[in-house]
Amino acid sequence: MGYFVNETSTRLMVTVDDPGRCPCGGDATGGAVPTGAEERFRGLLEAAPDAMVIVDDTGTIRLVNAQTEALFGYRREELLGRPVELLVPGRFRAHHTAHRNGYAANRQVRPMGAELELHGLRKDGTEFPVEISLSPMETTDGLLVSAAVRDVSDRKAAEERFRGLLEAAPDAMVIVDDTGTIRLVNAQTEALFGYRREELLGRPVELLVPGRFRAHHTAHRNGYAANRQVRPMGAELELHGLRKDGTEFPVEISLSPMETTDGLLVSAAVRDVSDRKHAEARINELAGLVESSQDAILAKTLDGEITYWNAAAQRLYGYTRAEVMGRHVSLLATTERHDEIDALLDRLRRGEKVEHFETLRLTRSGDLLDVDITLWPTRSPEGAVVGACAIVRDISDRKKAEEELTFLYEQQRHIALTLQRSLMGTPPAIPGLTTASRYRPATQGAGVGGDWFDLIPLGAGRVGVLIGDVMGRGLEAAAVMGQLRSAAHALATTGMQPRQLMQALETVVGDLDVPDQLVTCCYLVVSADAGAVTVCSAGHLPTLVATPGAGARPLPAPVNAPLGVGGVLYQQATAVIPPGATLVLYTDGLIETPGSDIEDQLGALVDTLGDLFRTAPDLEQAADHVLATLVPDADGHNDDVTLLLTRLPDTPLGSVHTDLPAVRESVPRGRAFLGETLLSWDCARSVDDAELLLSEILTNAVLHAQGPIGLHLCRTTTDLTVEVSDRSPRLPQPRMAAEDEESGRGLILVRALADDWGVRPTDTGKTTWFTLRL
Repeated sequence: MGYFVNETSTRLMVTVDDPGRCPCGGDATGGAVPTGAEERFRGLLEAAPDAMVIVDDTGTIRLVNAQTEALFGYRREELLGRPVELLVPGRFRAHHTAHRNGYAANRQVRPMGAELELHGLRKDGTEFPVEISLSPMETTDGLLVSAAVRDVSDRKAAEERFRGLLEAAPDAMVIVDDTGTIRLVNAQTEALFGYRREELLGRPVELLVPGRFRAHHTAHRNGYAANRQVRPMGAELELHGLRKDGTEFPVEISLSPMETTDGLLVSAAVRDVSDRKHAEARINELAGLVESSQDAILAKTLDGEITYWNAAAQRLYGYTRAEVMGRHVSLLATTERHDEIDALLDRLRRGEKVEHFETLRLTRSGDLLDVDITLWPTRSPEGAVVGACAIVRDISDRKKAEEELTFLYEQQRHIALTLQRSLMGTPPAIPGLTTASRYRPATQGAGVGGDWFDLIPLGAGRVGVLIGDVMGRGLEAAAVMGQLRSAAHALATTGMQPRQLMQALETVVGDLDVPDQLVTCCYLVVSADAGAVTVCSAGHLPTLVATPGAGARPLPAPVNAPLGVGGVLYQQATAVIPPGATLVLYTDGLIETPGSDIEDQLGALVDTLGDLFRTAPDLEQAADHVLATLVPDADGHNDDVTLLLTRLPDTPLGSVHTDLPAVRESVPRGRAFLGETLLSWDCARSVDDAELLLSEILTNAVLHAQGPIGLHLCRTTTDLTVEVSDRSPRLPQPRMAAEDEESGRGLILVRALADDWGVRPTDTGKTTWFTLRL
């Protein structure tokens, strides 16, 4: 007796054969079997489609057929009389006797190892899966057992392929029988529902259905069994699954019937559609927002065909949805703007987004609307541009308001600029001094600012050059600028030194009662005959000196705090610069621009001036070139820009100096020195007037001041200047003398005869001067 079992089975299967005679020595009741019947039995055995193995109650093989030889690889004579364990894998043989005895005690026709994996062993040692059917036979020789053995390798391979496909399915696969019992699930089912596989197999499928739907489930299953077909379950219904933790989730289910030998099985592919449902809810929400939007929203193909039109679009343009669907979007533009439509569609085809494109559009009634359009391309899942959406906003009211505001702004700006220019004033033309100036008000924001500059003739060949910048913008800054310019001009005409003027302006700024007001300012006094410039800067940008053939360089000056800081003792410096050199003064609007470093821009200004002053350029052209280089966007700067170029006069034709003691004899000596000098300069016609005026001034110095007394003469092509310096800080004042007074008439005479005259304080005293035309 032999057995074929799986790796864990304790069940057995028996086959039998008799090497000498038919195992059926008689009929079923033990009677003799005719020889013809024996032959028919052997014929049937050989004709069986399965391997047939007949064993006796000792497990000895008595009979096999040709299929047995083919299946196990033994010749018939190698099997007959051998124990059936020869055909059983070695790991199962130890339990074989108990299995045979168990079957002998409970003999019946049945499959062996139901629901178990059974294996046979070939002669070459290979194992293979089998199915075995057992049949007992009572013979005169005792109990025989016939075993029909079938190789199920192909079926097992097919089953493995089926299981592999089932496991590879992207959806949860649940297979149930016609009673609704779960027979098979895949790993996705475990992941989706939260159950282990062994918790589902053999359980009713209602385990995965929410409780409120279970009452109707049997009717649904019976209905499907009566009308079995491949179809989605619950079409147009909301289906839900139930997880082990009690949570529900929306699902889609596809049903497929399978007819098997075990009856009807139904395969259900279950897909979690939570994300899709959320997306649909979001889409519905967005659709509601789009439809309720106050802005016109439309969609179109890349050819311009309208595919969507919301209610706001109907209100804006006057067309109903039915009137525009499928029509070209150029319907909404005038003929001359069709090219604009084509250009926008081209940009969309390239995947560009167009934001806040302002244009005109045409309504159904023929009216033109100012609109703001935002367009963006729509894409397929693969990323290709397939269409476009547009949001259109009516900005007619805004445009009208903007036009009104623009008009008011330009009107106010014109008033402010007029005020600013009147406050700034127009510097006078000074003979012998070549200048060029540029002022550009800011083009953004308040427009007006606090920049100013001034040229102040100081007499005796001296000129004051002033530039300043009030921090801040608007009318307040312009008003402060106007007050400071007036004060600075008046103070400068007194002849005071730059540091004294700056100290006085500091007091003026403090008295303006404008909190946190800061002002940068620079004042220079140019003395043409000495080629000297005295400068005092209150926090202003450095003055540059541009010399033909020598480039540009900063003018040395002490660094002082801006006006308005308070408690500052201002310092000045004097530098000698060559004749023909140009002083370049400017405000921070020229070099302080957004996105650039001020030091870099200052370097660019120096380089630009260096290129311009390879020779002696025309100052007007030079000013234009500097602005074009440093401020190329004439309409985009957000601060005032001021530029002043001042070229020093040429060296005087003559200049002499002598020192005299403070004694009476110095008066005739001084007149003699003047006369001789004028004669040497071919100015004989001016000798008498010059000697008379010098006598008056020199006499005052001898009588009222300490020596030494300096006498300085300077001649240009048009003027003669005479300067008398002494050590007295007291400044003489012209006055009307009484009839009995011997003094008081000298300065009246100077005022009457001189073309110009004046007194200026110095560090050591004062200087009195007069000028005569030659």
